[in-house]
Amino acid sequence: MSLVVHHNSHGCRFPVSLVVLLSLCVFAAPSSNAQAVAEAAGATSVAATAASSIKPPAFSTAPAAAAGPVSSAHLPLPVGPPPDVVNRRNLEQHAGQDAAKLLLRSNPAGSQVWINSSFVGSTPMLLVLAPGKYQLELRGPRQESATRTVDLLPRETRELATTLTAHYPNRVIIR
Repeated sequence: MSLVVHHNSHGCRFPVSLVVLLSLCVFAAPSSNAQAVAEAAGATSVAATAASSIKPPAFSTAPAAAAGPVSSAHLPLPVGPPPDVVNRRNLEQHAGQDAAKLLLRSNPAGSQVWINSSFVGSTPMLLVLAPGKYQLELRGPRQESATRTVDLLPRETRELATTLTAHYPNRVIIR
């Protein structure tokens, strides 16, 4: 078996099979299968001829059906507002005539707020709630947290500032 060698403009020598592989990678169509190109780049000269026969995947350009079940194997994008907006709107709709207001602040700011195990947004925030007892949980960006129980009276306005505490040490010193 003879090996044909190609010389490039810099004087480097390459086997012809490698030149064919490189040209397949460089001039591959945008719709070509990325896995086939990657496999072809690492293949031998025998596999290079087999890789050139790989056809790109077929994509459908038909618009998706307006209604009906999802036919895609991928996860569908959520439709509608995010869960925190839905949960917050639900609390505000059930507030009634004697609604109480709760202004939440936290250190660090931007902590996630959970009321009765439902995510409602991030601090700082003003909530309009029905009078009653609520379990508040604040979760910080570095696993800090705080839990409080708040009992709101009718037409009460309350400001609640909470400093979150870390469950795990922020710094570890190794000696």
